Amino acid sequence: MPELTKDDRSAQAGPAGRPLLSMESVTLRFGGVVALNEVSFDIREGEILGLIGPNGAGKTTAFNALTGVYQPTSGRVVFDGQPLGKRKRYQINRLGIARTFQNIRLFGNMTARENVLVGADSHHRSGVLNSLFRLPLHRRETREGLQLADELLEMMDLGHRGDDLARNLSYGEQRRLEIARALATRPKLLCLDEPAAGFNPVEKQRLMDLIRRVRDLGNTVLLIEHDMRLVMGVTDRIVVLEFGKKIAEGAPEQIRNDPAVIAAYLGVDDDQLSEEDEHL
Repeated sequence: MPELTKDDRSAQAGPAGRPLLSMESVTLRFGGVVALNEVSFDIREGEILGLIGPNGAGKTTAFNALTGVYQPTSGRVVFDGQPLGKRKRYQINRLGIARTFQNIRLFGNMTARENVLVGADSHHRSGVLNSLFRLPLHRRETREGLQLADELLEMMDLGHRGDDLARNLSYGEQRRLEIARALATRPKLLCLDEPAAGFNPVEKQRLMDLIRRVRDLGNTVLLIEHDMRLVMGVTDRIVVLEFGKKIAEGAPEQIRNDPAVIAAYLGVDDDQLSEEDEHL
């Protein structure tokens, strides 16, 4: 298992800016409810893409569609040139997509280091016999997994908490531990679902720095987040959903000034915005 270094990550990367994941006209229905309506967008290799929208816009549904939780009713998701189709979630993870969740999902009775090792284990090739007889492959993978876990804990400023039970970590530390565990799977695409929920301003700034650090190591990041200051400050591009449809896509400054986005968040329509603009 290679060490988590910028040079190693860069060497694995393909052409800069190529589409790493594409949602192609994805529609997802739950009975008579259309949660996603022909949504299309690309996530480019090496970028931080924000996925935003009002409550009920379809953000988490899109997130779940591209990570294998839901199967699209129509359309498809293509990752690194491969249609995801009906692959299982663990198969999608092995292809290189890792995620965190809105609600923290750690193993509370395991140490921080052991939680990260769970992620590292997803790529281990040694089976029961290797483990039982402690054969060379098992010993090597165990050693490399421990090294990677300690590197990731240091990266998340959790190096001093490696032996502590996950349930005894602070809320912010648990959030960072979830990111460390996801990174231990060695993803090409890291999907973060509202990672700043419950954070104070200092913790949010720390998270922004951390997300940039993850990207600088060669990872691509998809971010769902309600905090607009964080989204505008850390993303390269933003996709906006409303009522299951994509209404805007572009750089943060474009999105900030897009009338359709302003209307979606303020609850006014484009005609009202135009009338207000005339009076300014």
